[in-house]
Amino acid sequence: MQDAYPTRLNKPLDTLWVERREGVVRGSADEGPLSRAQLDEFERKGFLFEPNFISGEELDELRRELDALLSRDDFRGRDFSITEPDSQEIRSLFAVHFLSQRFARLAHDERLVGRVRQILGGEAYVHQSRINYKPGFEGKGFSWHSDFETWHAEDGMPAMHAVSASIVLTDNHEFNGPLMLIPGSHKVFVPCLGETPDDHHRQSLKRQEFGVPGREALRELVARHGIEAPKGAAGGLLLFDCNTLHGSNANMSPDPRSNVFFVYNRRDNACVEPFAARRRRPSFLAHGLDELWTPQD
Repeated sequence: MQDAYPTRLNKPLDTLWVERREGVVRGSADEGPLSRAQLDEFERKGFLFEPNFISGEELDELRRELDALLSRDDFRGRDFSITEPDSQEIRSLFAVHFLSQRFARLAHDERLVGRVRQILGGEAYVHQSRINYKPGFEGKGFSWHSDFETWHAEDGMPAMHAVSASIVLTDNHEFNGPLMLIPGSHKVFVPCLGETPDDHHRQSLKRQEFGVPGREALRELVARHGIEAPKGAAGGLLLFDCNTLHGSNANMSPDPRSNVFFVYNRRDNACVEPFAARRRRPSFLAHGLDELWTPQD
Protein backbone atom coordinates (compact mmCIF):
# COMPACT_ATOMS: atom_id res chain seq x y z
CA MET A 1 0.00 0.00 0.00
CA GLN A 2 1.36 3.39 -1.01
CA ASP A 3 2.22 5.69 1.88
CA ALA A 4 -0.07 8.74 1.78
CA TYR A 5 2.45 10.79 3.78
CA PRO A 6 6.00 9.99 2.59
CA THR A 7 8.74 11.50 4.74
CA ARG A 8 12.41 11.13 5.81
CA LEU A 9 13.25 11.22 2.10
CA ASN A 10 16.57 11.08 0.27
CA LYS A 11 15.60 13.96 -1.98
CA PRO A 12 12.78 16.52 -1.88
CA LEU A 13 9.49 16.03 -3.70
CA ASP A 14 8.50 18.32 -6.55
CA THR A 15 6.12 20.09 -4.18
CA LEU A 16 6.61 21.65 -0.74
CA TRP A 17 3.79 19.63 0.79
CA VAL A 18 0.97 17.19 0.10
CA GLU A 19 -2.68 17.80 0.92
CA ARG A 20 -4.17 16.24 4.01
CA ARG A 21 -6.54 13.34 3.22
CA GLU A 22 -8.48 13.02 6.48
CA GLY A 23 -11.09 15.35 7.86
CA VAL A 24 -10.16 17.47 10.89
CA VAL A 25 -13.31 17.65 13.04
CA ARG A 26 -15.26 14.41 12.72
CA GLY A 27 -17.93 14.95 15.38
CA SER A 28 -20.65 17.55 15.90
CA ALA A 29 -21.56 20.20 18.45
CA ASP A 30 -24.37 18.13 19.98
CA GLU A 31 -21.97 15.29 20.87
CA GLY A 32 -19.89 16.99 23.54
CA PRO A 33 -18.90 20.10 25.45
CA LEU A 34 -17.39 22.09 22.56
CA SER A 35 -19.69 24.55 20.80
CA ARG A 36 -20.11 24.83 17.06
CA ALA A 37 -18.00 28.00 17.09
CA GLN A 38 -15.20 26.21 18.97
CA LEU A 39 -15.26 23.26 16.59
CA ASP A 40 -15.18 25.63 13.62
CA GLU A 41 -12.14 27.38 15.10
CA PHE A 42 -10.37 24.05 15.59
CA GLU A 43 -11.24 23.06 12.01
CA ARG A 44 -9.89 26.34 10.65
CA LYS A 45 -6.78 26.83 12.77
CA GLY A 46 -5.86 23.32 13.90
CA PHE A 47 -5.96 24.29 17.58
CA LEU A 48 -8.19 25.75 20.27
CA PHE A 49 -7.21 27.43 23.55
CA GLU A 50 -9.62 27.40 26.49
CA PRO A 51 -8.57 29.60 29.44
CA ASN A 52 -9.46 28.56 33.00
CA PHE A 53 -10.12 24.94 32.10
CA ILE A 54 -8.86 23.96 35.57
CA SER A 55 -8.60 26.24 38.60
CA GLY A 56 -8.50 26.43 42.38
CA GLU A 57 -7.57 23.42 44.50
CA GLU A 58 -7.62 21.07 41.50
CA LEU A 59 -4.93 23.12 39.79
CA ASP A 60 -2.89 23.33 43.01
CA GLU A 61 -3.10 19.55 43.36
CA LEU A 62 -1.81 19.03 39.82
CA ARG A 63 1.06 21.42 40.41
CA ARG A 64 2.03 19.60 43.59
CA GLU A 65 1.98 16.33 41.65
CA LEU A 66 4.18 17.92 38.97
CA ASP A 67 6.72 19.02 41.58
CA ALA A 68 6.71 15.59 43.22
CA LEU A 69 7.41 13.81 39.94
CA LEU A 70 10.15 16.21 38.85
CA SER A 71 11.91 15.83 42.22
CA ARG A 72 12.11 12.02 42.03
CA ASP A 73 15.84 11.24 42.02
CA ASP A 74 15.11 7.65 40.99
CA PHE A 75 13.67 8.94 37.69
CA ARG A 76 16.88 10.68 36.67
CA GLY A 77 18.92 8.76 34.14
CA ARG A 78 15.95 6.63 33.09
CA ASP A 79 14.89 6.35 29.44
CA PHE A 80 11.52 7.97 30.11
CA SER A 81 13.12 10.99 31.81
CA ILE A 82 14.68 13.43 29.32
CA THR A 83 17.06 16.11 30.56
CA GLU A 84 18.08 19.40 28.98
CA PRO A 85 20.89 19.11 26.38
CA ASP A 86 23.40 20.94 28.58
CA SER A 87 22.24 20.16 32.13
CA GLN A 88 20.53 17.57 34.35
CA GLU A 89 17.29 19.57 34.57
CA ILE A 90 14.38 17.38 33.48
CA ARG A 91 12.96 18.56 30.16
CA SER A 92 10.29 15.92 29.62
CA LEU A 93 8.92 13.07 31.71
CA PHE A 94 7.04 10.50 29.65
CA ALA A 95 4.30 7.98 30.45
CA VAL A 96 3.09 10.18 33.30
CA HIS A 97 -0.38 8.64 33.34
CA PHE A 98 1.35 5.38 34.31
CA LEU A 99 3.72 7.04 36.80
CA SER A 100 0.97 8.99 38.59
CA GLN A 101 -2.54 7.99 39.59
CA ARG A 102 -3.50 11.65 39.68
CA PHE A 103 -2.46 12.19 36.07
CA ALA A 104 -4.08 8.88 35.11
CA ARG A 105 -7.41 10.20 36.38
CA LEU A 106 -6.90 13.39 34.43
CA ALA A 107 -6.04 11.52 31.22
CA HIS A 108 -9.37 9.68 31.40
CA ASP A 109 -11.41 12.61 32.70
CA GLU A 110 -14.59 13.02 30.67
CA ARG A 111 -13.90 16.74 30.38
CA LEU A 112 -10.91 15.87 28.19
CA VAL A 113 -12.14 12.62 26.68
CA GLY A 114 -15.45 14.20 25.69
CA ARG A 115 -13.70 16.97 23.77
CA VAL A 116 -11.39 14.46 22.10
CA ARG A 117 -14.28 12.18 21.12
CA GLN A 118 -16.08 15.17 19.66
CA ILE A 119 -13.09 16.19 17.51
CA LEU A 120 -12.02 12.72 16.40
CA GLY A 121 -15.51 11.35 15.88
CA GLY A 122 -14.84 8.17 17.84
CA GLU A 123 -13.32 6.56 20.90
CA ALA A 124 -9.61 7.11 21.52
CA TYR A 125 -6.77 5.76 23.65
CA VAL A 126 -3.70 7.51 25.07
CA HIS A 127 -0.89 7.14 22.53
CA GLN A 128 1.55 9.21 24.61
CA SER A 129 1.61 11.26 27.81
CA ARG A 130 4.28 13.52 29.21
CA ILE A 131 5.17 16.47 31.34
CA ASN A 132 7.06 19.21 29.52
CA TYR A 133 9.13 21.41 31.80
CA LYS A 134 11.11 24.40 30.56
CA PRO A 135 13.12 25.72 33.52
CA GLY A 136 13.80 29.42 33.95
CA PHE A 137 16.93 30.77 32.21
CA GLU A 138 17.99 27.31 30.95
CA GLY A 139 14.99 25.83 29.12
CA LYS A 140 15.89 25.26 25.49
CA GLY A 141 13.48 25.62 22.58
CA PHE A 142 11.83 23.04 20.34
CA SER A 143 12.29 23.18 16.55
CA TRP A 144 9.29 23.56 14.27
CA HIS A 145 7.69 20.16 13.69
CA SER A 146 4.49 18.23 13.13
CA ASP A 147 3.95 15.58 15.78
CA PHE A 148 2.18 13.40 13.24
CA GLU A 149 5.32 13.35 11.09
CA THR A 150 7.23 11.68 13.92
CA TRP A 151 4.36 9.43 14.98
CA HIS A 152 3.86 8.32 11.37
CA ALA A 153 7.55 7.86 10.57
CA GLU A 154 8.74 6.31 13.83
CA ASP A 155 5.65 4.93 15.61
CA GLY A 156 3.62 3.71 12.63
CA MET A 157 0.54 5.91 13.11
CA PRO A 158 -1.33 5.43 9.83
CA ALA A 159 -3.54 8.52 9.53
CA MET A 160 -4.25 11.93 11.06
CA HIS A 161 -6.82 10.80 13.61
CA ALA A 162 -5.07 12.09 16.75
CA VAL A 163 -5.32 15.17 18.91
CA SER A 164 -3.15 16.54 21.70
CA ALA A 165 -4.42 18.04 24.94
CA SER A 166 -1.99 20.27 26.83
CA ILE A 167 -2.94 21.69 30.23
CA VAL A 168 -0.85 24.67 31.29
CA LEU A 169 0.43 24.21 34.85
CA THR A 170 2.43 27.45 35.11
CA ASP A 171 1.61 30.83 33.62
CA ASN A 172 2.57 31.12 29.94
CA HIS A 173 3.75 34.53 28.83
CA GLU A 174 5.77 35.91 25.93
CA PHE A 175 9.08 35.65 27.79
CA ASN A 176 9.15 32.03 29.03
CA GLY A 177 9.04 30.26 25.70
CA PRO A 178 5.32 29.68 25.03
CA LEU A 179 4.24 27.22 22.38
CA MET A 180 3.98 28.78 18.92
CA LEU A 181 1.69 27.31 16.26
CA ILE A 182 1.12 27.99 12.57
CA PRO A 183 -2.68 28.17 12.16
CA GLY A 184 -3.92 26.30 9.11
CA SER A 185 -0.73 24.27 8.74
CA HIS A 186 -2.61 21.11 9.75
CA LYS A 187 -4.30 21.04 6.32
CA VAL A 188 -1.05 19.99 4.58
CA PHE A 189 1.71 17.49 5.32
CA VAL A 190 5.30 18.68 4.92
CA PRO A 191 7.67 15.79 4.07
CA CYS A 192 11.07 15.93 5.76
CA LEU A 193 14.49 14.96 4.47
CA GLY A 194 17.02 12.53 5.91
CA GLU A 195 16.89 8.85 6.78
CA THR A 196 15.85 8.16 10.38
CA PRO A 197 18.88 7.06 12.44
CA ASP A 198 18.54 4.02 14.69
CA ASP A 199 17.42 4.96 18.21
CA HIS A 200 16.69 8.44 16.93
CA HIS A 201 14.60 9.25 20.02
CA ARG A 202 17.70 9.38 22.21
CA GLN A 203 18.87 12.47 20.36
CA SER A 204 15.63 13.98 19.03
CA LEU A 205 14.00 14.39 22.45
CA LYS A 206 16.85 16.70 23.42
CA ARG A 207 17.49 18.44 20.07
CA GLN A 208 15.59 17.43 16.95
CA GLU A 209 17.43 17.44 13.62
CA PHE A 210 15.50 14.84 11.60
CA GLY A 211 11.77 15.23 11.07
CA VAL A 212 12.10 19.02 10.84
CA PRO A 213 10.32 20.71 7.91
CA GLY A 214 12.36 22.70 5.40
CA ARG A 215 12.65 26.45 5.66
CA GLU A 216 11.04 27.13 2.29
CA ALA A 217 7.85 25.32 3.34
CA LEU A 218 7.86 27.04 6.74
CA ARG A 219 8.41 30.44 5.15
CA GLU A 220 5.48 29.93 2.77
CA LEU A 221 3.11 28.62 5.45
CA VAL A 222 3.94 31.47 7.83
CA ALA A 223 3.49 33.99 5.02
CA ARG A 224 0.02 32.55 4.39
CA HIS A 225 -1.16 31.96 7.95
CA GLY A 226 1.15 33.74 10.42
CA ILE A 227 2.17 32.46 13.86
CA GLU A 228 0.13 32.42 17.05
CA ALA A 229 1.26 31.74 20.61
CA PRO A 230 -1.64 31.13 23.02
CA LYS A 231 -0.72 32.62 26.38
CA GLY A 232 -2.46 32.83 29.70
CA ALA A 233 -2.63 31.86 33.32
CA ALA A 234 -2.07 28.36 34.62
CA GLY A 235 -5.06 26.09 34.14
CA GLY A 236 -5.71 26.77 30.45
CA LEU A 237 -6.24 23.93 27.98
CA LEU A 238 -4.72 23.84 24.50
CA LEU A 239 -6.16 21.28 22.10
CA PHE A 240 -4.29 20.90 18.83
CA ASP A 241 -4.40 18.65 15.81
CA CYS A 242 -1.66 16.05 15.43
CA ASN A 243 -0.40 17.71 12.22
CA THR A 244 -0.33 21.37 13.30
CA LEU A 245 3.20 22.72 12.96
CA HIS A 246 4.47 24.08 16.26
CA GLY A 247 7.65 24.90 18.16
CA SER A 248 8.93 27.18 20.91
CA ASN A 249 11.77 29.51 21.78
CA ALA A 250 14.14 29.15 24.70
CA ASN A 251 13.01 30.34 28.12
CA MET A 252 15.16 33.37 28.96
CA SER A 253 12.97 34.49 31.86
CA PRO A 254 13.23 33.39 35.51
CA ASP A 255 9.78 31.77 35.27
CA PRO A 256 9.54 28.06 34.41
CA ARG A 257 7.01 26.89 31.85
CA SER A 258 5.37 23.54 32.40
CA ASN A 259 2.41 21.59 31.08
CA VAL A 260 0.97 18.08 31.18
CA PHE A 261 0.34 16.65 27.75
CA PHE A 262 -1.88 13.78 26.58
CA VAL A 263 -2.02 12.48 23.01
CA TYR A 264 -5.26 10.74 22.06
CA ASN A 265 -5.30 8.46 19.01
CA ARG A 266 -8.56 7.12 17.60
CA ARG A 267 -8.85 3.42 18.37
CA ASP A 268 -9.28 2.40 14.73
CA ASN A 269 -6.03 4.25 13.93
CA ALA A 270 -3.76 2.09 16.12
CA CYS A 271 -0.12 2.05 15.11
CA VAL A 272 1.37 -0.47 12.70
CA GLU A 273 4.99 -0.86 11.59
CA PRO A 274 6.89 2.45 11.29
CA PHE A 275 6.66 4.11 7.89
CA ALA A 276 10.19 5.60 7.92
CA ALA A 277 12.24 3.86 10.61
CA ARG A 278 13.67 0.38 11.02
CA ARG A 279 11.89 -0.23 14.32
CA ARG A 280 9.24 1.40 16.46
CA ARG A 281 10.19 3.71 19.31
CA PRO A 282 10.07 2.36 22.89
CA SER A 283 6.69 1.89 24.55
CA PHE A 284 7.16 4.80 26.97
CA LEU A 285 6.94 7.07 23.91
CA ALA A 286 4.25 5.24 21.95
CA HIS A 287 1.76 3.17 23.92
CA GLY A 288 -0.07 0.46 22.05
CA LEU A 289 -3.82 0.06 22.06
CA ASP A 290 -4.86 -0.91 25.64
CA GLU A 291 -1.18 -1.48 26.51
CA LEU A 292 0.01 -1.24 30.10
CA TRP A 293 3.46 0.14 30.91
CA THR A 294 5.71 0.17 33.95
CA PRO A 295 9.07 1.86 34.52
CA GLN A 296 10.71 -1.57 34.21
CA ASP A 297 9.55 -1.98 30.57
